Amino acid sequence: MKRTSFILAALTAVLFLVMALPVTDALAKSKAKPVMLKTQSMFPLGLPVLGAPLPKFAKMMDEASGGDIRFKLYDPGKLVPVTEILEAVSNGQLQAGYAAPGFWMGKISSSALFSSVPFGPEGPEYLAWMFYGNGLKLYQEAYDKAGYNVKVFPVIMAPPETSGWFAKQINTPADFKGVKMRFYGLGGAVIEKLGASAAMLPPAEIFPALEKGVIDAAEFSSPTVDESQAFYKVVQYNYFPGWHQQATFLELTINKDVWNRMTTTQQKLIEMGIRASLLQSMADGEGSQGPVIQKNVQTRGVKNMVWSDEMLTAFRTAWEEVAAEHSAKDPMFKKVWEDLQAFRKTYKNYADIGFLPR
Repeated sequence: MKRTSFILAALTAVLFLVMALPVTDALAKSKAKPVMLKTQSMFPLGLPVLGAPLPKFAKMMDEASGGDIRFKLYDPGKLVPVTEILEAVSNGQLQAGYAAPGFWMGKISSSALFSSVPFGPEGPEYLAWMFYGNGLKLYQEAYDKAGYNVKVFPVIMAPPETSGWFAKQINTPADFKGVKMRFYGLGGAVIEKLGASAAMLPPAEIFPALEKGVIDAAEFSSPTVDESQAFYKVVQYNYFPGWHQQATFLELTINKDVWNRMTTTQQKLIEMGIRASLLQSMADGEGSQGPVIQKNVQTRGVKNMVWSDEMLTAFRTAWEEVAAEHSAKDPMFKKVWEDLQAFRKTYKNYADIGFLPR
């Protein structure tokens, strides 16, 4: 009987210990050190589609974590120049940064492929490659190989863009010769093949450059964003479709040391918040364009122009040359580009028959 009582007592003690483990674990997690991430944005935080979604993401993270994860946001230039955001996050000067990956092309050639691709995937397909295919893994690999001490995520998705605002009509590829144009990412290399000169000016510099005649044309973003920049006051021809940016990822970088100090719960909350932000920003971005386009035509005298088949063919041919040249120069660009192409080839089996024809 004594032996039986001892065994029962021992089993009871073990049972209580096992039952207490989740409680102990929960208490430990509840006492996790709160995280405050000083985060500078490349875009003004009030800028529709590109900047405004970031405060929404930050608020969501604060509320979902019960104040355990807070992003303290700063407008462009408040802490570091916008062109130095990636370095500042990597060296710990900033805990996090928000930017468009294509701005790092001079440092990481393949970064542009994680932002937008000429004649590339639309939003759903791009998301599929990123989260179902190898996109996210290759994204981190590219930054790691370039020596940046950051954890990188696509956090916001912008809708298809316009091809830019022009002071005069562009009817043939030859009309691009001599045109000075602000252009983002890989698309800039494409129009240079047609004889234009491209400069990737930061957002704040575009309107003054147009107004003063420093540039003849400017590509920036979607109609909702461009409206806030008032390009229509200077130039009237707005070209569609945005062959260079059918969908655009904007990135959140977090210093890797800061990321590694977070608890698993904190990391998972951020990852879930990022997925929610992508969905919300995609809905907001696509849903807000129609009224602006209507207003541009009805009250601002904007002429919406659609590229001819000849022009689209010229852009595509030039893009294929650019992609081949970048692949020859950079093994990582080649690796990412080939993976994306392989994914799209398989996806096409579905896309060709799964959607209504346009």
